[in-house]
Amino acid sequence: MNRELKRLSIAILIMFTALLCSTTTITVFQVDNLRNDPRNVRTLYDSYSAERGPILVAGVPIAQSNPSDDKYKYQRSYGLPEIYAPLTGYFTLNQGNTGIEGTMNAYLSGTANDQFLAQVNAILTGQSPKGAAVQLTIDPKVQKAAWDALGDLKGAIVAIDPSTGEILAMVSKPSFDPNTLAGHDTDTVISTYNTLLSDPNDPLINRAIAGDLYHPGSTFKLIVASAAIDSGKFEASSTFPNPSSLQLPLSDSVIHNSGDGTCGPGETVTIADALRLSCNIPFAEIGSAIGQETLREYAVAFGFGQSLDIPMSVTPSEIPSDLDAPQLMLSSFGQANVLVTPLQMAMVSAAIANGGVLMKPGLVQSIIAPDLKVLQEFSPEVFSKPISNQSSQTMTKLMVDNVANGAASNGRIGGVEVAGKTGTAQNGDGKLLTLWFTGFAPADNPKVAVAVVVEDGTSFGNAVAAPIARKVMEAVLNK
Repeated sequence: MNRELKRLSIAILIMFTALLCSTTTITVFQVDNLRNDPRNVRTLYDSYSAERGPILVAGVPIAQSNPSDDKYKYQRSYGLPEIYAPLTGYFTLNQGNTGIEGTMNAYLSGTANDQFLAQVNAILTGQSPKGAAVQLTIDPKVQKAAWDALGDLKGAIVAIDPSTGEILAMVSKPSFDPNTLAGHDTDTVISTYNTLLSDPNDPLINRAIAGDLYHPGSTFKLIVASAAIDSGKFEASSTFPNPSSLQLPLSDSVIHNSGDGTCGPGETVTIADALRLSCNIPFAEIGSAIGQETLREYAVAFGFGQSLDIPMSVTPSEIPSDLDAPQLMLSSFGQANVLVTPLQMAMVSAAIANGGVLMKPGLVQSIIAPDLKVLQEFSPEVFSKPISNQSSQTMTKLMVDNVANGAASNGRIGGVEVAGKTGTAQNGDGKLLTLWFTGFAPADNPKVAVAVVVEDGTSFGNAVAAPIARKVMEAVLNK
């Protein structure tokens, strides 16, 4: 009899232990997964019954929750919706969240782990729960200047403080109105979402960090020149042959410089002049001379292929590791299979501007509880050190020459030295061009690094993208 009781007791103890482990796993270790599961309707209702925290720019809400008369109690609303939609994203009724609304959802909804005590206090005191506010790094004047400068063009702009990595402006066009997705009528929201999703202009995509990546064109020459100089293999004064056309190895294809002529007079051309005049043939030769291993090493150091959250996930820029000889030469002036985001090219300029140190880009400055206690405050963080300080000084001088008396002349600002580089990328026979400018100002004490991309271009980067970038830089310098 005692033996049977002992066996039964052991069995009960085992089951009790299993139950304890299971409930502990669910309530402790799986809490975030369960909370974020879209099938968790109770969490959905709770998120609407609580006052969701605002998203702030310079202390002013660009997204906030207002009382509603239905069972959900609150409805999300967005100020200056199209200007900020690529940043805020949208907060919908059981249809998913994007942008800051998605990545910072736990704090905005008040359900983050370090808001637990506030949740308990709200229950004990009978107060209505509230989410935390998320303060962005965006400067509203710079954001508006970037939005206005891009006008009706399709593309994106990113402006960064090179010394901190703080993103001062991020614009993507075409945009959308997130208010149309914030309603409580599910059928209407789904219909609106499907209309936006099927729009061939892809307004839901933040072109600055995601979507179909762009050929960087001649802006990629900054990385090639940096690799050539910083690796010690060449100097800015190193010379390369200067033909008016060049047949690619292992290929019948022939490449040309813009205008089909040589890169200035003479049988040879320096790296400095090749960058200043933005010539393709010398950079094809430079890329071939330094080799794909070195070129890829520097591209990765600048951020290519690396994971990055700002806190939204950024699509990594691409440089293949298995380039053959003609692909390497084409890639060296930003064609072939090299693909980038505008944020990536802003990071390249920011690293050069900051003495060769690339700071991690970020959109969130701080997270503030309803009682104004700062839950998190984000500090500058080094992302990488792609080139030396000496190399950055050399590259800065080359980029200043590019604007002062080279191919990026429309980036000039009166009384200010601007460092810059334009690009005009081809996308295949019969297809429209991708137009670029990236650079920083002032060159001797950089306050802003910028990248501008314009899709479906018919002109040149200097004609279209450079004047846009100039307006954005002026907005920062005139503060």
